[in-house]
Amino acid sequence: MKTYQNILFILVGLLLFACKPEPQQISYGQTNCGHCNMTVSDSRYGAELVNSKGKAFFFDSAECLAAYLNDNPKQEQEAAFVLVTDFTKPNTLVDAKQAAFLQSEQLPSPMGMFLTAFADAQTATQFQQKHTGRLLSWKEAMLAVQKNEKPL
Repeated sequence: MKTYQNILFILVGLLLFACKPEPQQISYGQTNCGHCNMTVSDSRYGAELVNSKGKAFFFDSAECLAAYLNDNPKQEQEAAFVLVTDFTKPNTLVDAKQAAFLQSEQLPSPMGMFLTAFADAQTATQFQQKHTGRLLSWKEAMLAVQKNEKPL
């Protein structure tokens, strides 16, 4: 009887571990955006949402991720991960809430909002000095997408 309990305990542990939500690698050129359905193709702008059940949704840009979350606020509340790509490190996802965003007409993004994500504010500020534009937090970026605000 104790052997069955041990086996059951191990199986339950394996199932729990297997269901742990984790970010997934974006398959550029092979997956479609969860918001606009276009092919996710630019590895400098990809974004990802992983829900609490571990299902990943991919986006071709931070603005598509923001638009999706603006339309589905419950998804953000229940998300395990909300990630954007660091522009300076293609294929590298960072926490959207910790990222800094530059909205500059000199840096066109896939969906025309000119929104570029950086892992930190210092790098975003350096790009702002070179390309002009305005710096935004994730919440400000989501609001800009909601209001369809383009660079000034």
